[in-house]
Amino acid sequence: MPPLHVHVTAIETIRLLRPLLRRINRFDVALAKQITRAASSIALNIGEGQHSQGGTRRQRYLSAAGSAGETRSALQVAEAWGYASQPECEKVLGNLDQIVAMLWKLTHP
Repeated sequence: MPPLHVHVTAIETIRLLRPLLRRINRFDVALAKQITRAASSIALNIGEGQHSQGGTRRQRYLSAAGSAGETRSALQVAEAWGYASQPECEKVLGNLDQIVAMLWKLTHP
């Protein structure tokens, strides 16, 4: 089974977060860990959902969407504290918006 585009985007988002997380970690270790866990949860729930059925699949995708929202909020907090600049966060935030939109379509056919 080929990976879903939403999963590919989730993995790309993690790659984009890596340099930002190094900087955020210097200022706020707890926030960096929370972003790491939430971003990982997006991809892991999508991967699990892709191999699930019915309500379980939907629940995994809804969990992934929740984690995308958490990652987005945490990154906005980091930007507000000055740990990362708005332009640095732009691409990641755009990816997270795409992920939420794709997951919405998967959970609301």
